[in-house]
Amino acid sequence: MASEPSLLLASHTDTKKQESRNRIREMTIGNHIFFARRILHSSQVIWRSWKISLRIEFKGAAPGENKMTHDDFLHDARMQQQVGVVFGQQILQYTQALCQGNFDYLERLPNDLLLQILAFLELEDVAQLAQTTKRFHKLCNSPEFWEQTVRGRCDELTPDMEALANAMGWRKIFFAFFNTKEHQQYAQGGS
Repeated sequence: MASEPSLLLASHTDTKKQESRNRIREMTIGNHIFFARRILHSSQVIWRSWKISLRIEFKGAAPGENKMTHDDFLHDARMQQQVGVVFGQQILQYTQALCQGNFDYLERLPNDLLLQILAFLELEDVAQLAQTTKRFHKLCNSPEFWEQTVRGRCDELTPDMEALANAMGWRKIFFAFFNTKEHQQYAQGGS
């Protein structure tokens, strides 16, 4: 498993790339700026940290590095605490899962590919998928998903219908024109 390009996050900024296996995190504490980088390889976790400070006694301080196997990381409470503090509990849990061999490839796919996969699911299955994670909830309720759904189920989409869908929303148009018993259940119990 090759490492991904690192990502610089300044002063606790959250981004979509939060789940990257190779991350750099910047934290400012007092007059010091601390950087930490977590790299997760197929056989080891590497924790690199360094401090940048205006204080003369810290000038030229060498970065620290700690390499350990996945098993060692899972049994090192201090290292897990550091990862949790710097990167957050979600990244700690994700790192622990990867070290245990639990890979979630579906969660790592880009949205455009996931939308293509969703096109093959029944609406009931989409409703269940939308309840699993925030990302799938957002994707299953996105205008892109509902536009794809309308276009896939409507043989003759007129320019007037398309303009109405763009104005009102593709989801509303779907349920207005395809209001069957199955779809009503999705609208009530789904996302």
